[in-house]
Amino acid sequence: MDYGGGEDSSKFVALTQINKSNVNQLEVAWSYSTKDENSYFFNPIVVDDLMYVLARNNSLVALDASTGKEVWVHENLRGIAQRGINYWESKDRRDRRLIFQMNHFLEEIDARTGKSILSFGKNGLVSLKEGLDRDPQSFPRIQSGTPGRVFENLIILGSATGEGYFSPPGDIRAFDVVTGKMVWIFHTIPHPGEFGYDTWPKDAWKYAGGTNTWGELTLDERHGIVFAPTGSSTYDYYGADRLGSDLFANCLLALDARTGKRLWHFQMVHHDLWDYDATSAPQLVTIRQDGKTIEAVAQATKQGFLYVFDRLTGKPVWPIEERPVPKSDMPGEQAWPTQPFPTAPPPFARQKMTPDDVNPYLPAEERAKWKDRVASARTGLFTPPSMQESVALPGARGGSNWGTTAANADKGTVYLLTQDWPSFYKLGTQIPGGGRRGRGPIPVQDGRIAYEQNCQSCHGADRAGTGAAPSLTDVAARMSAQDFRQVVVTGRGEMPAFPSLDGPSLNDIFAFLGSQNTGRNNTATRSLGGPVVASGGAPGGLEITVAQYGGMAGPPYPEGLEVPSERYYTDYGLNYPYVIAPPWSSIVAYDLNKGTIKWRQPLGDDEETIAGGGKGTGLPRGGERHGMVITSTGLIFVNARDQKMRAFDEETGALLWTADLPAPTEGMPAMYEANGRQFLIVPAAATPAQDGREKKIVVAPGSRAYVAFALPQKAAAR
Repeated sequence: MDYGGGEDSSKFVALTQINKSNVNQLEVAWSYSTKDENSYFFNPIVVDDLMYVLARNNSLVALDASTGKEVWVHENLRGIAQRGINYWESKDRRDRRLIFQMNHFLEEIDARTGKSILSFGKNGLVSLKEGLDRDPQSFPRIQSGTPGRVFENLIILGSATGEGYFSPPGDIRAFDVVTGKMVWIFHTIPHPGEFGYDTWPKDAWKYAGGTNTWGELTLDERHGIVFAPTGSSTYDYYGADRLGSDLFANCLLALDARTGKRLWHFQMVHHDLWDYDATSAPQLVTIRQDGKTIEAVAQATKQGFLYVFDRLTGKPVWPIEERPVPKSDMPGEQAWPTQPFPTAPPPFARQKMTPDDVNPYLPAEERAKWKDRVASARTGLFTPPSMQESVALPGARGGSNWGTTAANADKGTVYLLTQDWPSFYKLGTQIPGGGRRGRGPIPVQDGRIAYEQNCQSCHGADRAGTGAAPSLTDVAARMSAQDFRQVVVTGRGEMPAFPSLDGPSLNDIFAFLGSQNTGRNNTATRSLGGPVVASGGAPGGLEITVAQYGGMAGPPYPEGLEVPSERYYTDYGLNYPYVIAPPWSSIVAYDLNKGTIKWRQPLGDDEETIAGGGKGTGLPRGGERHGMVITSTGLIFVNARDQKMRAFDEETGALLWTADLPAPTEGMPAMYEANGRQFLIVPAAATPAQDGREKKIVVAPGSRAYVAFALPQKAAAR
């Protein structure tokens, strides 16, 4: 069982022990405590009855998949990519490796012993900052939280580049699993002479960034194709320095998995100005239409469309129309005049917010203010950000995101989790969060300003925490400066990443927080005992380097380029997921044989709204950072933000089973068989989600765990 259920990312398992008639008998078979108060959204993988999880202060732990008992622990892997790892084995199975990213290096551990493989790369490390045709020291970040895909003897990786001006390029690369040598690279910002170079300004490859696959790759192993959905070019919301359609941003790329050669592509957003990254896993399905069979690939997007193509040719299964969209009124900006709209299947998310869409369950005075605010804003799908406030629906974290797609390939059915979450944008010349090129004279004073602009709304003016956001009063005593920077830049639990904050700003915030208490900064990680076999990964892999630049601002442009005289910025506008009327999140089933929505169900119930008379609400932020398992017996298992696990009927969407979890859940569940028993494993180790309302959710200390469900022993034996 690999990351995301397998190389095809379908989350489908051909196991038959658990079915519709007995799913309501599922019980907790075992639970493994993470033994810390960290938040994890790690997708467990299982090989040969060994399960690999992230726990114990960011340690990789091998567990007996039948009992949850520790087999070995590789401690102290600070900076490891949080969503998952990969597994590779040689044909004779004598060489078995766990492959992961940590602190912008690629590393490997022996899957049987838990010890670092030092013959890989240079003393066990392959730098992910090298080989991108720019100064590696200029990159504040590059590694993705998602582990990529293994194909034959290759590990194929995307990257997480950040979203500011001068972010690194999001080139897709493949490395030899045994040696660490880079085998191929695909330039997502084309170089001179490459296809798509003319869709950018001259020499944009020297300074433009993004266009990266930070979400999920999908492999068609039979045809040797890797499908890579890409994100926006940067800066995300103002593109006067990247005029053009910006290939290969916002594309579904089909690449030869052995060589990296482009087979075909389709761009789903031209000249993106809305952070509409394509991040969810492309789904491979077999469609039957008019007596013909089509091997198809379906790509869900943040903007609420599902695009469907013949996966060998790239031809759309249904026509996709280029339709006119609003112009930009920003100086120097040239929004693309049209965008691609699928004629089928229908959208899975709402795509415009009007005053009538404001949440009817808000207090009357608050609702009236929101109706006025929305009425005065620019609205509508693909309406460019402006110095007048605009409302984008779905917003930057709406629609479909990583982990949220699945499929029953033989039936031609695609399932996805979606959420209607608007973003409120307003461009200006001031950088949100104080990301800057210059340095202020007093770090603590600058840190206070940066804290107030970025952190105070959640963690409070007194740093004591509000709602689900934890207290930061003793953060400098609880973690090192490098751990603090890592958490803020990459995100943790329900806290989003803050790529707009550069290294100096993060250091200033940490200095400010440290000045507010008398605690001592403890940089050591205490060992928790048990079967520890190693610590820290490969030598040198612990050092986290924060570059000078990397916020929204970026360095000056290279000399000789025609570039805009001013840079504009906005924050992500994501503080109000509850403002739109429910349902906020749903699970949706598509029948792609017909190009229709088969059924949809709200995902969870918001207790506050239900108490006020609401029904079928779904959960604010309920469709984000979660996943599914699809079974051959017609079940869909889904984890959600309300600390529950659910099973739905694949055919009808009827809810068949619900179970409480000991802590909030994020990431993707998984299903496997060990010693003749079928298990469902759920990562219940997250931080409570904050939905913008004043509601305190407390996670009991020691409750975070990986929880395994199974049928009772006697029932499983039948």
